[in-house]
Amino acid sequence: MKRLFSTSKHAMTIDSWLLFLRIFSGAFMITHGLPKLQLLMSGNEITFFDPIGLGSGVALGLAVFAEVICAGMIVVGLLTRPASILLIITMSVAAFMKHAEDPFSSKEKALLYLLIFSTTLFVGAGRFSVDYLISGKK
Repeated sequence: MKRLFSTSKHAMTIDSWLLFLRIFSGAFMITHGLPKLQLLMSGNEITFFDPIGLGSGVALGLAVFAEVICAGMIVVGLLTRPASILLIITMSVAAFMKHAEDPFSSKEKALLYLLIFSTTLFVGAGRFSVDYLISGKK
């Protein structure tokens, strides 16, 4: 019963949870990016939300980069914080611009991803990551 209310932190538990969070959130995000990648590669006319006026194709390319490449980087823990920033921007655009007038249920998924990637930005990748291996910490 004591363990249930314990406030102590165990580094191995935290690092294991960060690994789990990175793998699943990144993999889930990739599933959202792959259809966009297929659309980008299809050669068909692109009609995609363009929040900054660069054109639908560029906006789609930026979303694909964030949702596929950056999400993959988060899975392995490579440049986790910079990749998180790009995903935070993408999810902020989705929640607060694309779905601004929509009901909360339309924004909820983007907001949940925004929360997850904000966590990886502030906490980092943890010990089980490429970032940790590159840092040379022991």
